[in-house]
Order: sequence, then C-alpha cells, then structure tokens
Amino acid sequence: MKPESLFSGPEIERGRRYNRPRYLALLADVFVGTAVVAAFAVARPSLGLPWWLEAPALAALVLAASALARLPVAWWSGYVHEHRWELSTQTPRGWLVDRAKAYAVGAVLTGVIMLALVGLARAFAERWVWGAAAGGALLVLVLGFVAPLVLEPIFNRFEPLVDEELHTRLRELSVRAGAPVREVLVADASRRTRRANAYVSGFGRTRRLVVFDTFLDAAGPGELEVVTAHELGHRKARDTLKQTGLGMAGAALAAVVLWLVLGEEAADPRNVPLVLLVLGLLQLAALPLVAAVSRRWERAADRFALELTRDPAAFESLFRRFAIMNVSDLDPPRAVRILLGTHPTVPERIATVRQ
Repeated sequence: MKPESLFSGPEIERGRRYNRPRYLALLADVFVGTAVVAAFAVARPSLGLPWWLEAPALAALVLAASALARLPVAWWSGYVHEHRWELSTQTPRGWLVDRAKAYAVGAVLTGVIMLALVGLARAFAERWVWGAAAGGALLVLVLGFVAPLVLEPIFNRFEPLVDEELHTRLRELSVRAGAPVREVLVADASRRTRRANAYVSGFGRTRRLVVFDTFLDAAGPGELEVVTAHELGHRKARDTLKQTGLGMAGAALAAVVLWLVLGEEAADPRNVPLVLLVLGLLQLAALPLVAAVSRRWERAADRFALELTRDPAAFESLFRRFAIMNVSDLDPPRAVRILLGTHPTVPERIATVRQ
C-alpha cells in the first residue's frame, strides 16, 4: 500500500524534509568516527603506561577524540535540527550532559573490555580467543540483566504508573497475553523530547514495560492497550532473550575475527585502536542482518497485538499518532530501509492492520 493512499501529501513531505538531512548527518558521523579510529590504528600511539593502564587509557583517548571530532555533526543533528522541528525540549547544557554521560559509560565499558582482551592475550598467547569469546558472550548476558537497573536510570527517571485503573488494565492485559510483566513504568522522556515511544527491557527479575510520559499524555486508553499488547508480543515471543542470544553469538564471533586479524599481537596495548576499528566495522557490516531480524520480530508483535486487542481502529490511530509525533519518514529510501529499518514503515504497518 502506497503512503499516498494513507497520508496526505504535506504529511509525507514533512517526514521527508525532516529525515533526509538526518540520514546525511548520520553518514557523516559514521565516516568521521571511523576515520578518527583508523588514524589511531595506523599511528599505534603509546602513552608510556603499564599495559594494564595503557589499554583502558588508550580506549578512553580514542573514544574521546572520536566524540570531539563528531561533535559538530552531533550538535546539529541532535540539538539544532531537533529544536528547529520543535521535537527537542533540552537546553544546550542538558544535551551536553547527556553526551558526557554517554561517553563516560562507553569509556568505562570499552576500557574494561580492552583491559580483559589484552590481559587474556598476554596470559594465553594464541589461545586467548576462547576466553575472549566466552567473556564477550557473558558480558552481553550480564548487561541484559543489569542495564534496566544500572544503565537506563543514568539517562532517565522511572516512576510507577500512578493511574491505578489504567495500571490494572495493562497488567490484566499482560496476564491475558500470557506474558506478565513485573512493572509498568513511566519514563520522564519529556525533559528531552516530544517524541513518543514504549519498550520492554530486561528479563527475569528485571523485566519491565516502559512508556514515555509524552505518549501517556497524548494517547487514549485504546492506543495504550495496543502499544502495551505490542510490547507484550515481544515478551511472549521471548524477543529480548533472542536478542541477547544473538548479541552473545555476535560477541563470540567478533572475538574470533579479532583473533584472525591480530593473533598474538592482541597482547600489545598499542593495538587497542585497531581492535576498536575492527569492532566498529563489524557493527556496520551487521546492520542489514540486524535490521531484517528486527523487522520480522516487529511484524510478529504487531500481529500478536491485533489478535489480543481486536481493536484495529485503535491500532491504526496509534501508528498515525507515532508518525505525526515522531515526524516519521513515511517513504524512506531503499538503502535506509535495508540498513536502518528496524521497524516496518508506518504505511506498511497500517496496511497490515487493514488486511
């Protein structure tokens, strides 16, 4: 179904004018970041520190240089452009604080990984790959558990849904879906954005459903039930566990690729930038596969939600609201769909509902 049959010309053009410059900014961001890391990989600098300090320090230095080089593009894309389209509610200070937090989290995690990698290579020579593969997979698993409790609160505050009637309806919906959640939380997204979203995270004791306060304030009860049912569809299908499993497999595969590229040279901390470059290129290479798998899961969750709620009108209203509030690209270029399209387009989702 063509977008023109579902949305007006101005709505389609609005999404195009907002998103097309962002695609170019993203391309520039990736190019600049990769170039900076590649320059460090070629130079192989040394800070003159003991290896156990050199590895994490070099990782932090490379990430800092990359972040600074990409800052102009990030500022335009994440602050200037968002304010121009009245999507951002952040102050310049708030935006910079978020960037600093993201850098700090990334530097700590990356530093720990590089320290472990170099330590394994120094201890086990050619056999370090087995420990690295197992350690990488274990790290992904641990992050899946602790991220909702440790990492997410760094960027947002989460409060229980205070509307008791709505909370009861959503909890009952989760039971009816056969995928009960421990908590329904509201994130204070409005201090950053006017966008709307909802998601599930964690598993086991950390599983929870999170709704943006922006969406909670704008949506009706039917739309809230539909979006909850969609997220419960992910829970019912164990998509979070599948995603974690794929991440663990990807981490193990990355360790093997690094072993093929570096071998015993991984023991030299000066090769930390090369490690970061290889990992970055692997992430880029995996984009089409990750996007394709995600689209498949999203379609299945849409079908599950429609079958659970039996409310196609609310379903279509929900996606229209998302499209308008988030200024979605209703007809993205094919390359963008393949590389970045983790969800079907809004017209595709509405067409599925009507079918």
